[in-house]
Amino acid sequence: MPSTVKYHINKTQGEEHSLPCIKCTGKTAHKVLASADVRGDEGDSNHWFEWAIDNQVVQCLGCKTVSFRKASSSSEDYHQISQDGGWERSVNETLYPSRIEGIKGLGDETHYLPSNVQGIYDETLMALSNQAPVLAGIGLRALLETVCKEKNAIGHDLLKKIDSLVSTGILTPASAAILHKIRTLGNAAAHDMKPHSDKQLGLAMDIVEHLLKDVYILPKQVESEFEK
Repeated sequence: MPSTVKYHINKTQGEEHSLPCIKCTGKTAHKVLASADVRGDEGDSNHWFEWAIDNQVVQCLGCKTVSFRKASSSSEDYHQISQDGGWERSVNETLYPSRIEGIKGLGDETHYLPSNVQGIYDETLMALSNQAPVLAGIGLRALLETVCKEKNAIGHDLLKKIDSLVSTGILTPASAAILHKIRTLGNAAAHDMKPHSDKQLGLAMDIVEHLLKDVYILPKQVESEFEK
């Protein structure tokens, strides 16, 4: 089967794409700063198709953060874009570092966390960003376990440990009730291999991040800014 492959430098330079940003909330416009693009075709007299792979260094036009986009497509893969018969070539898009729209993470603030808490947090965020919902659910539960251990919570299971943080003033009863929902989510992931939706996991991550800010980050920031 005859085929041809051509390599191009900066063929797609200057293009703009709407992509989730690592730092900004939601999708933002990204510009292609440089690219290494590949075009190919193959087939015979009965069947012929074309394909393309674009390897792009992209920059958010808002915060200026630089990341990487790989986009692949072929003449075999189209999707309908309108009811009147309009079609568009489908693009398989991969972003590095991996990310999910709307989830920014704690960024540089993670250096305020104890090393064991920071390690579990980073792994959980990685699982969430790489669309590994079961591992992300287990990671969220492990984060709660690690915080409880670091704060010397008392109890033979995670339920009792979370409640004990209320008696010591680290958590409010309302906060503990919310964390119990995440504990249940983590149990389902760990014991039943149950994947939860991106929306559920994103909300759970937001809650855990608020916990980490309240327990570790904000106290250290206040201590640093308002020295005696």
